[in-house]
Amino acid sequence: MIRQESFSLQARSRGFHIITREVIANLGVLPNQGILNLYIKHTSAGLTINEAADPDVLVDFESFFNKIVPENEPFLVHTIEGPDDMPAHIKASLVGSSVTIPITDGNLNLGTWQGIYLCEFRNRGGSRKVVATIYH
Repeated sequence: MIRQESFSLQARSRGFHIITREVIANLGVLPNQGILNLYIKHTSAGLTINEAADPDVLVDFESFFNKIVPENEPFLVHTIEGPDDMPAHIKASLVGSSVTIPITDGNLNLGTWQGIYLCEFRNRGGSRKVVATIYH
């Protein structure tokens, strides 16, 4: 059986944000066992799973991504939407648009230190749309 839910994440500032609780709040009752796929419907934000215990990790991710994909590079052509737009598309491609998480005993089976990240790469990305597909 497959169930699908669509919801919007609250708007967040540029950076990496742990959204695990917000995702869970939008899923409703989970099956005893299954798989959750989360897909973000945007080209300038991404989803990933990583360290959720130390907030310094979020800062380091932002610093690293800004170093490897800086803004205002003279060779960028797609600049009409601002200097953060094309770098946001590149960063989103590096991170990806979906994550898959096992469901066990009616809960997301994340590791002890893991959380779901929204990777917001625009200065003003706004609310982000997510599709959750639950396979059970």
